[in-house]
Amino acid sequence: METRSNRRQQQQKPRRFRWGKLIGLIVVVGLFTTGAYALRLYSQAKYAINNTYHATKHVSTDIANKKPFAVLLLGVDTGADGRIEKGNSDTMIVAVVNPKTKKTTMVSIPRDTAAELIGTKEFNMQKINAAYNVGGSDMAINTVSKLVNVPISYYLTINMGALEKVVNAVGGIDVVVPFPYTGNQKFTKGPMHLNGNMALAYSRMRHSDPEGDYGRQKRQQQVIKAILKKAISVGSLGNFTKLMDTISKNIATNMSFDDMQSIFLNYRDAAKTVSTDHLQGVNAWVGDGAYQIASDAEMQRISNKLRTALGLQTETISNEETKQNAKNTQFDFKATTDQNYIIFTPYD
Repeated sequence: METRSNRRQQQQKPRRFRWGKLIGLIVVVGLFTTGAYALRLYSQAKYAINNTYHATKHVSTDIANKKPFAVLLLGVDTGADGRIEKGNSDTMIVAVVNPKTKKTTMVSIPRDTAAELIGTKEFNMQKINAAYNVGGSDMAINTVSKLVNVPISYYLTINMGALEKVVNAVGGIDVVVPFPYTGNQKFTKGPMHLNGNMALAYSRMRHSDPEGDYGRQKRQQQVIKAILKKAISVGSLGNFTKLMDTISKNIATNMSFDDMQSIFLNYRDAAKTVSTDHLQGVNAWVGDGAYQIASDAEMQRISNKLRTALGLQTETISNEETKQNAKNTQFDFKATTDQNYIIFTPYD
């Protein structure tokens, strides 16, 4: 005999079944939507990074093989219109990324450093920031590599005028300002959160810094470290689309999409520990041009640091700069404020 309780249970069963189907449908739709979104982000990232790819004569499989690698970071101040093909590279940083030690080492090369441009038909010694303008990324890589005796296989050029967009794309950055100053923006000593416009001003300022261009290099390294920190954080994922769009228009590199993907998967821990340094020079005049001249000992120190970071044995520096230093016997490497006068001549 059918009771009221039995009838109630029979009526409820189909309802539970319908809810079960609905929940299953929601899960399937959710997985599909998430997968489709991830696929869209993947496709967008690949398209954006492929647009940044510019092949050079330097071909390496270090990243593909998860080995330590050196990349030359070039900041070209050509405004915010996306031009990166020409211009002096006023920011030059050698970055060594080592996945085994989980460390990144950044060394700034002052833009006024005297160096032989490697790849010219005739002897040509200029400020090192001219290498990119004269011979593009290949000459910049070869020139810096020869200066510090470090194998550099990769480069990444960014239009500094677009730094504002990059910082905004990651939601701003946090830095510790070393001293207060006011220009187009007001900066107070201590921790500050910078938006893109402030970060650009912070990176560019030089004349108000007691350390001049060396102080600016330190602040540029600060900004790069802060961007790296935000770029690998979960909080920046929401700005992924904007960041990729910015990268595609204002960056050039010989790192492929597969290389970038490998860096994201295998080198992220190395971005958490970043040490910074710079090649120290002394003031000198060559004709009417102001230069920075690095001593043999200083070039050797930086070479040792970078080669060690790469897992390579150190070697004695021998290049055109060491030969020029030997020729200019009257040059005083202990000078700080007084200008020295030197002359560049081909070494016989």
